[in-house]
Amino acid sequence: MWQQVNIQLSPKARGFHLVTEEIVKQLPQLQLYQVGLCHLFLQHTSASISINENADPTVRLDLESHFNHFVPEGMQYYQHDYEGLDDMPAHIKSATLGCQLSLPISQGQLALGCWQGITLGEHRDRAGSRTLVVTLQGQLTT
Repeated sequence: MWQQVNIQLSPKARGFHLVTEEIVKQLPQLQLYQVGLCHLFLQHTSASISINENADPTVRLDLESHFNHFVPEGMQYYQHDYEGLDDMPAHIKSATLGCQLSLPISQGQLALGCWQGITLGEHRDRAGSRTLVVTLQGQLTT
C-alpha cells in the first residue's frame, strides 16, 4: 500500500533540532505497516534533514558551530543575498546535508537505531514552519 501526506514542522530557531517525535505524532498511519519504507522530503532550500545523535544535545550544538565555521556568512564572493546574510549560507548547508531521507518501517515504527533521531537543520535566522512530503509504502499488518 502507498500513502502520501504533507506534514508541517513547527517553526524552529536557527540550529539543529531533533524532530522525530514531532514527525511520528503526525503519522498515525505508520502503525498500520508491518514492513515498509518511509520517505521524507523537505520542501525547502534553506533547511536540511538528516539522521544523527538523539541523546546528547551537545551534538546538535556542535553541528551548528561546525557548519557556521564551514559555511560562514558575509563572504564577498556570495552573489545571492537578497534575503540577508544568512541566505546563501543556508542554501549551501541545505545542499551539503540534503533534503530527503528514506527510513525503514518495522512493526509500525520507524526502525531507527538506539541513538538515532531525525534532525532538522534550520539554517535561517527567521524561518517559518517547514513542510515535509511523507510517502509511506509497504505491507500492512493483517
